Amino acid sequence: MKIHNKPKKRFGQNFLQDENILNKIVKEINPQTGDSIIEIGPGYGALTQKLNSATENLTAIEIDNLLTNELKVRFPKLQLINENFLETDLSTLTSAGKKLRIVGNIPYNITSPILFKLIENNKLVRDAVFMVQLEVAKRMTAQRGTKDYGILAVVLNYFAETKLCFRISPNVFYPKPKVYSALIHIQFKKMEESGEEQKLFMAIVKAAFGNRRKTLKNSLSNSIFHEIDFSNSGVDLSLRAENLSVDDFIKLANYIEKYKNT
Repeated sequence: MKIHNKPKKRFGQNFLQDENILNKIVKEINPQTGDSIIEIGPGYGALTQKLNSATENLTAIEIDNLLTNELKVRFPKLQLINENFLETDLSTLTSAGKKLRIVGNIPYNITSPILFKLIENNKLVRDAVFMVQLEVAKRMTAQRGTKDYGILAVVLNYFAETKLCFRISPNVFYPKPKVYSALIHIQFKKMEESGEEQKLFMAIVKAAFGNRRKTLKNSLSNSIFHEIDFSNSGVDLSLRAENLSVDDFIKLANYIEKYKNT
């Protein structure tokens, strides 16, 4: 792969160059001809090239003007959007009622905003296959009671099934990052809850983890829900947030809903 433009630190650019890893990523994505695939940050098009030959509906979103122009030359039929993915209206990219498949090598500095954007648009997204920092991947897939278990793990568990596929060495990127990466596959669930119920769930999770070292009772008393008496919620308030299951958080959210309607 010939590199014409120097990777830009402000965009968090680290380009994957290893053919074996690329093939493993494509195998995990398993692109089909009719899939609507969105690639975030295609860079020099290493993954783009493989996806472009496997599906008829690939859209690449690239923030870097110079790279966008280079990609236009290399892939004249590719649908290219030159903007920040966080500003992209995903509803404009769906076609014929098909849910989107989102893939890409995600810049470390905006991983969480991208994940929460997909969560907010979960009705439009079928799945996502991302390369992320290994430490973030661990937080995404953490089990309760562990040090990595937090807001990200709980919220993702509520909205999706998340799998850590494999680790990726810094040696396969240019320039080499200082940390290991990992491939993550997120399969979004069909949510029965309303948009308001989903927002309430996320709010109670954030409130519970607001004071991580404190008990649930203390954390909630210092949150936006401080006026609610949770003693009859059915959840042990002497526990810390990291000890609660997703079902416990759902129980708390349902309790708030009932409390508001009484």
